[in-house]
Amino acid sequence: MSRTAKPTLSFWQIWNMCFGFLGIQFGFALQNANASRIFETLGAPMDAVPGLWIAAPLTGLLVQPIIGYLSDRTWTRFGRRRPYFMIGAVFTTLALLVMPNSPTLWIAAGTLWVLDASINISMEPFRAFVGDQLAPRQRPTGFAMQSFFIGVGAIVASFLPFILAHFGVANTAAAGEVPPTVRYAFYFGAAVLLASICWTVFRTREYSPAELASFDDVEPPAVHQGAAVGGPPPLAQIVTWLLAGLGLAVAIFLQQGDKMLYVLAGLCVAYALLLAVARLAPGPNMLATIVHDLRAMPRTMRRLAWVQFFSWFALFAMWIYTTAAVAGTHFGSTDPASAAYNEGANWVGVLFGAYNGFAALAALVIPLLVRALGLRWSHLVNLWLGGLGLISLMFIDDPKWLLLSMVGVGFAWASILSLPYALLSDSVPAAKMGIYMGLFNFFIVIPQLVAASALGFALRVWLGGEPMHVLVLGGVSLFIAGLCVLRVPSHQEVA
Repeated sequence: MSRTAKPTLSFWQIWNMCFGFLGIQFGFALQNANASRIFETLGAPMDAVPGLWIAAPLTGLLVQPIIGYLSDRTWTRFGRRRPYFMIGAVFTTLALLVMPNSPTLWIAAGTLWVLDASINISMEPFRAFVGDQLAPRQRPTGFAMQSFFIGVGAIVASFLPFILAHFGVANTAAAGEVPPTVRYAFYFGAAVLLASICWTVFRTREYSPAELASFDDVEPPAVHQGAAVGGPPPLAQIVTWLLAGLGLAVAIFLQQGDKMLYVLAGLCVAYALLLAVARLAPGPNMLATIVHDLRAMPRTMRRLAWVQFFSWFALFAMWIYTTAAVAGTHFGSTDPASAAYNEGANWVGVLFGAYNGFAALAALVIPLLVRALGLRWSHLVNLWLGGLGLISLMFIDDPKWLLLSMVGVGFAWASILSLPYALLSDSVPAAKMGIYMGLFNFFIVIPQLVAASALGFALRVWLGGEPMHVLVLGGVSLFIAGLCVLRVPSHQEVA
């Protein structure tokens, strides 16, 4: 069967198909910059905050593979991926309206669960959308465009409480109440998110399944293929994962370890149970398909898993502990009700806005860097810039100069959001783009679960109770991620 090249899209076509990411990141940035602040305001102790964040990665672990599987098999008059954009947008909008008005800590934690699940419903199909619509030669540009909109959306979202305070909106509130600056920022974010996703939904079209099957990128190059995996999961593999999880749980119990570490044991047991269910119920069902595709993932994806693990461990450490680190180290307060702490928290919003701003600029530079150095070396350079940025936070006294650290973080963030997906999308078949983008999220979620489970324990036992030391650990993790990327095969560089 002769196949045709996928059409080259214009700048504005790529712009329209990526514009919805502006709103997705608006909601994501409000969550990242303010969730810890809301939790502490509602009475959560600092070492309990990582546990409350655990909702975010858990929802991604559950939601993204399922949405990827379903969106691969969806075709309606509204398209293949776009119905999921809208469903996620509606629920995300509602969660943004509820979260800053949470009367208790448990309601805030539950709303974070809903918020992150809803963001994931929209976000996962957006990644597959780029793979569907663009030829391999245009995918780095498409993912970089997504990074640009992520940066722009996050700048405004992160700066909003600071801007509102500058114009006279109250930045403090009674004990146990979220300040008006944060509440109004969430309301504005809800409107932006819904409007931007509607723009992409109504300004783009999708290829039909028959059209996608006719393009010459329907199958990946042989260099990326993994070993064939046939049959149900072997019993020995199931038993190994089960014993590993149970053994870890027993060790934590005997050593009287932190209860959050049981999450790591639970991950091993849950994976064993997933394999067992797939073994007992083989056939063309969703669970068996997801397990089979996970076990048969391409070699590129297997090696990218390590890059993603160390990259996202660093990011999650930064999102959880930057507020506490900067407020305590540079503004001299650990009391969430104090003016100094809230001034520091607002400055963290500025810093997060800054790194997203630098990420938007980096997104314009990254395609040029890829042409000069290739995908892998470009990603290494950007990750190491991020590592230097995080480590430098410990050695800078003037909080204004922390903006310089955010340059490196911004380049790493833009690269993390684009180049791994460009490497991955070249290595998977078009018919499975959604499921593999969803499964790829495992390697974003697992490091976040490890961070949420272990960082509170590590902070107390090994890092002297200093949140700034967690950020240094994150910087080291980015250096390791950069080394791991050199093991990833790149078709563009070997072809």
